[in-house]
Amino acid sequence: MRRFLKRNISRGVHLHIVLRAVALMFVFMVVAQSSYAQKRKVMNRPYIDQRKLHYGFLAGAQLQDIELQNNGFIDENGNNWYADAPNYEPGFSVGVLAELRLNNNLALRVIPSMHFGSKDVKFINKLNGEQQIQNLKSTYISIPVDLKIAGERFNNYRPYGVVGVNPMYDLTVKQGKNLLLKHFDCYLEVGFGCDFYGPFFKFIPEIKFAYGLSNIIDKNRSDLTNPDQLIFTNSIDKGKSKMIILTFYFE
Repeated sequence: MRRFLKRNISRGVHLHIVLRAVALMFVFMVVAQSSYAQKRKVMNRPYIDQRKLHYGFLAGAQLQDIELQNNGFIDENGNNWYADAPNYEPGFSVGVLAELRLNNNLALRVIPSMHFGSKDVKFINKLNGEQQIQNLKSTYISIPVDLKIAGERFNNYRPYGVVGVNPMYDLTVKQGKNLLLKHFDCYLEVGFGCDFYGPFFKFIPEIKFAYGLSNIIDKNRSDLTNPDQLIFTNSIDKGKSKMIILTFYFE
């Protein structure tokens, strides 16, 4: 119980930043909706959304996590290693945006991006309490394809939601470690944001929640020279990645 509470308290330290960002974006969207009851104002860049294809760039931050399923494997020496990812680890993201207008409320977005970050995995031996920590650094190349569902613009605000798939390839997978992750994963992502129309460009804060669809634990450990390291892989049935991505677009 103490380990469970410690893990969730530690995660909460990282999550509070994202939760504050979500709350701030929610306030933005409420303000945008409430503006319907206000007097109309001069619209900045009134025809920017009428273009068939337009581009932008992005910068942002993300939190990475991995959900591990342990199986209780015990080796001939009685060692039983339990793996856990105790924290959401922060990282940063950069990329470009291409958006294809389908109609007044729908658009198809392709967002080639790079995500830089890491995940810490803690291994605990239930036999004697020994602990080991492995840092899994990652540099993801991703090409999300999202459907953007936007509300009606009023004044200089326009809230929207997104849903899509996000294939990712990790460039920094290192062999010879206790735990090895696969290079490729595909995420299902959902999120929301709001378009803010300025006099010179459009600013778009957005938050997305991404859930990995495949088991990213590589069970083929032919790279290991020390057979004792196999206990770590054998103790885990599967692992699923998760990300919370806060992005700022500029068009």
